[in-house]
Amino acid sequence: MPALHQAAIEAILAGAARAIGARGRFLLVLAGGNTPRGIYRALRAAHADWSAWHIYFGDERCLPPDDAARNSRMAAEAWLDSVPIAPARLHVIPAQRGALQAARMYADTLRGVGDFDLVLLGLGEDGHTASLFPGHEWATAPGAPDTLAVFDAPKPPPQRVSMSAARLSRARQVIFLVCGESKRGAVAAWRAAKDIPARSILPAAGVDVLVESALLLPLAS
Repeated sequence: MPALHQAAIEAILAGAARAIGARGRFLLVLAGGNTPRGIYRALRAAHADWSAWHIYFGDERCLPPDDAARNSRMAAEAWLDSVPIAPARLHVIPAQRGALQAARMYADTLRGVGDFDLVLLGLGEDGHTASLFPGHEWATAPGAPDTLAVFDAPKPPPQRVSMSAARLSRARQVIFLVCGESKRGAVAAWRAAKDIPARSILPAAGVDVLVESALLLPLAS
């Protein structure tokens, strides 16, 4: 198992144990894309108090519920369909209803939910995270909406729903999962403090970044 995957699994399970011990439940926000797939698969074999887990999604593509490109479908196939988390605690974004309506509905779902215990996020080649893209609204200000309807995403499909930067930042722990050579430029931009969407996630405790060590090395000349 890659070291990044192992570290992520250990962090997720440790976060769950802390949250359940302190508050009796674990509020987890999942990342989509390819990077976390192996992590989710490995969690199927984990020993955990699944009855206390509540699952949310940082973003979703506006596609039919069974479309393989949906983040919720990937997470279900890789992990969630194989563990006894009650359906009522799997808070899927109803993105098949279109960006605007789905964003409103998910904002209703999040109303009254306190700080997340753990938010998992990825990093795109352009520095995006969730569906917060360069040149688009990220909603960072205090009092910003919890969700955003995205109509012109630079990657297909154009319609998406995303939690806002402000809502993703309301978390006790945020972990970025970064791997793949295509992310080298985004990692370099982040380390150079450039204004990329990933840097808009600002929880009080800061963020943890699990990154392949090769992406931190300069390219060989």
